[in-house]
Amino acid sequence: MDRFHQMDVYLAVAEEESFAGGARRLGMSPPAVTRAISSLEHRLGIKLLTRTTRFVRATDAGLRYLEHTRRIIAEADEADEAAAGVNAVPQGLLAVTAPVLFGRMFVMPSIVEYLRRFPDMNISALLLDRVVNLIEEGMDVGIRIGELPDSTMRAISVGYVRRVVCASPAYLKTNGTPQVPADLADNTIIAASPVTASVDWRFYVGKKAMGIKVKPRLTVTNNESAIVAAVAGFGITRLLSYQIAPYLALGQLKAVLHEFEPPPLPIHVLHLEGRHVSAKVRTFVDLLVEKLRVDKALR
Repeated sequence: MDRFHQMDVYLAVAEEESFAGGARRLGMSPPAVTRAISSLEHRLGIKLLTRTTRFVRATDAGLRYLEHTRRIIAEADEADEAAAGVNAVPQGLLAVTAPVLFGRMFVMPSIVEYLRRFPDMNISALLLDRVVNLIEEGMDVGIRIGELPDSTMRAISVGYVRRVVCASPAYLKTNGTPQVPADLADNTIIAASPVTASVDWRFYVGKKAMGIKVKPRLTVTNNESAIVAAVAGFGITRLLSYQIAPYLALGQLKAVLHEFEPPPLPIHVLHLEGRHVSAKVRTFVDLLVEKLRVDKALR
């Protein structure tokens, strides 16, 4: 049996954590997948997968082999695409990750447009309000908000966002508009934990940072819930500028304490560097970067 074919089957089963899932992904029968894995393990003389009635997991040796398998298959794909040239038609599966609300508002429209342009492509979108390690979690493209650590990844700047304190006009009319950060002590606070993990909100007076301890009456675990509560006039919250841009435009929310905002947070599109970027990554990144750079909510 072809060695490369065995590696391809192993990669599918290990990533899907299922023989049936690997079979579906490759369009093979489950018995054929089982035979390929058994033949590979026999040839290598090691056990790559632990099987139970409930799951399939890579062994320690299997995890090491999986890392090499991913690299070899990726390099083979790059070689195919390099031979085909820059006009190669994107095909296959692309894994993309972004923060939940940012993904819904800004990434999903590009994903839909991309899939319409390239009918041979499939996309898996992982939208989470946490930092996703692209390499460890098998992502091809990621969107990151905030300063970036040193990395081997290619980072393309597409805009920035700000941390904005806001409330509904009705709330501000009843309770007054805060003039300085210390005024927040006299207001009802809504805290969104993905944005503000602690109760210390940081502000700036000129270049000098200052922390203000707030006491939330309402703490929520997602940004959309904080927006709902703020629009309803319950209190003051702090969110990222892109999250509240539609509500500011409609007059449902009003930003306050502009002059005390922290420095903007950069937005980057990330992907793994290589001598040859695959056609599927290159075309998607080009489309996404183009769309994000012209969006006024990210300026």
